[in-house]
Amino acid sequence: MKLILMVLLGLQLTACSSSGGKGGNAPQENSVDTKASARIHTELAAVYYGQKQYGVALDELKQALNMDGKYAPAYGVRGLVYMALKEDRKAEDDFERSLDLDSMDSGTRNNFGWFLCQRGREKESMEQFMAAVRNPLYATPEKAFLNAGLCSKKFGKLKEAEAYLKKALSVQPRMTEALVGMAELSFLKADYASAKTFFLRLSRNGAELSAADLLLAARVERKLGDKNAEASYKLQLRKRFPESRETQLMLSGE
Repeated sequence: MKLILMVLLGLQLTACSSSGGKGGNAPQENSVDTKASARIHTELAAVYYGQKQYGVALDELKQALNMDGKYAPAYGVRGLVYMALKEDRKAEDDFERSLDLDSMDSGTRNNFGWFLCQRGREKESMEQFMAAVRNPLYATPEKAFLNAGLCSKKFGKLKEAEAYLKKALSVQPRMTEALVGMAELSFLKADYASAKTFFLRLSRNGAELSAADLLLAARVERKLGDKNAEASYKLQLRKRFPESRETQLMLSGE
């Protein structure tokens, strides 16, 4: 809600700043105001997307594109909304349109890569992730490395997955998703000591583990024979996620 209020405040400021323009500067000011309005509606849409209010997000994006039909981020966010709605053709068209307008937008390339990965298009997804990280201006390359690692794991390429996750951690050593990914890979390789090390790092970072993470951590401790640590993770799982599938698996002894 605070973010929404901040964005709305920005809209008010934009409107106020445009009220004094006259004469020869008016067309330029109108162009600036149009782009600013498109940006604000797109930011609002991203907030609603994060809240899973997809219909409202689409309304905001329609307004953004009415203000500026060539505003690349609006297409990128709409691609995410259509992805969530399983309207794959529309999602792909929007991701591609966004990148046609701004080929240097690594955030959209990363999102497009994740879409392709989830739809089973491994080669195309990896091309997008690698294009994203090749951009020296990309502020968060760890996200693309993480997704490349998770996608490689999805397709059974565990060595490649480990390499990409390590790259993510070299950029952002406290990245929760990458640490969990490394713990999962270590467990699959029966390297339980390494898996425990990654969970200890997560604990030191104060990371909040999901039900799946807690169940995996308990399984790691069971393999290592640390009954106290296993019981601790199981207790957390029961308390925090009493109705989860993972809790039911734990109670059934799996």
